Amino acid sequence: MRRISILGATGSVGQSTIDLIARAPDEYEVVALTGGRNIAQLAKDARRLNAQLAVTAHDDCLADLRVALQGSGIEVAAGAVALCEAAARPADWVMSAIVGAAGLPPGLAALDQGATLALANKETLVTAGPLVMARAAASGARILPVDSEHSAAFQCLTGEDPAQVERLILTASGGAFRDWPLAQLASATPAQAATHPTWDMGQRITIDSASMFNKALEVIEAKEFFGIAPDRIEVLIHPESLVHALVGHTDGALIAHLGAPDMRHAIGYALHWPTRRELPVARLDLAEIGGLSFQRPDPERFPALGLARQVMARGGLAGAVFNAAKEQALDGFIAGAMKFTEMADAVAASLERAEAEPGLIDAEFTLDNIVMADGLARTWAADYIGNLNKR
Repeated sequence: MRRISILGATGSVGQSTIDLIARAPDEYEVVALTGGRNIAQLAKDARRLNAQLAVTAHDDCLADLRVALQGSGIEVAAGAVALCEAAARPADWVMSAIVGAAGLPPGLAALDQGATLALANKETLVTAGPLVMARAAASGARILPVDSEHSAAFQCLTGEDPAQVERLILTASGGAFRDWPLAQLASATPAQAATHPTWDMGQRITIDSASMFNKALEVIEAKEFFGIAPDRIEVLIHPESLVHALVGHTDGALIAHLGAPDMRHAIGYALHWPTRRELPVARLDLAEIGGLSFQRPDPERFPALGLARQVMARGGLAGAVFNAAKEQALDGFIAGAMKFTEMADAVAASLERAEAEPGLIDAEFTLDNIVMADGLARTWAADYIGNLNKR
C-alpha cells in the first residue's frame, strides 16, 4: 500500500484528491490529513479514510476536532508546527494543496523526508523556487506539478529534449471579467469576482483568476519548475478552458494538452505517475465543441501579468514580496477595503518599497529571510490599503 498525506484536505483540490483516493481505498494508507476551519469535513474525511492523524491549522479549532474524532483512534493536533510535523511523517506521496504562502513550510518538510510532492500550492515555487528545488535535490524527493497548466506542460514535455523547447504557452480563461468594459472593473464586487465561467474552485483562487494574479503566479512557477527563460513563457486567453498548455519546439511544432476543466485529471496524473489510470473525468467531444478560441491578454485589464514579468526579471526574494502583497490585497478586496482594480496597485507599491529596503531582495534564499520578506510585504500592502481609506 502507498502511504499518502493530503495537506489542505478540505479545499477544492484536497476534496478532489480524496474523491480519487476513496475510489481505491485498498491501495492507500492515509498518514495525515490537514485542513483549516472546516472541522466537520476534516473529521468526516479522516474517519472515511481511516487516517492516522488529522490536523487543523488553527489552534482555536483543536477542541472541536477532538470532539469530532472522539473514539476514532485518530490522532489530532493543531497549529503551524503541527502542520509541518504532519508533513514530515514518512509517506510515499504528499499532496500540497494548502492555499497561499502558508503551504511553503509543510511542503519543505515533506520534501525533506523524501516524499514525492504533488504540488498544487503554486506559492511554494513563487516565493522560494531555488530553495525548494535545492531541498528536493538534497533529499532525492520528486516534485510533480498539479496546477492544470503545469501538469499539462509536464505531460507535453515528457520524452522531449528541453534544449529543443522554444516556448511554453499557459492558457487562462480570463476569469469572471474578461468581457467587462474596463470602466466597470473598479465597481466589481467580491461576489462577482468569485464566479468562474468554467472552473469550480475556491473563492480566493477564483478571484485571483478574475484579476489574473493566479496566472501571474503560474508564470513565475513555470519559470522556476521548468527552468524556461521568462521571455519564452507566454499567456493566452482561452475562454473554453480545454487547452491547458502548449509547448513549442525549435522545429515550429506545437504540442498541446487538452482535457475537461476538472482538477482530477492533473491530480490523478500525479497520483499514478509514471503510469496512467482511468479517471472519472469527462471525455471531450471535439465535434460537439466545434471550435477553440484564443486571444492575447490585455495588459491594461490584467496588470498582474506585467508585475510577474518584473518579478522574474528582478529575481531574489521579489517573488516572496509579490505573493505576500497579493495575498494581503486579496484580503483587502474581500473585506471591502479596496477596489478590484486597486489590488495590482498595492502589489506594485509593495515591490517598490522592497527595492528601497537595502539588501532585502538580494538576501540569501533561506526560509527565515523568505518569512521576513513575506511579513514586510504584508505590512506594506496593509499600509497602502489603509491610506486608500483615508482619502
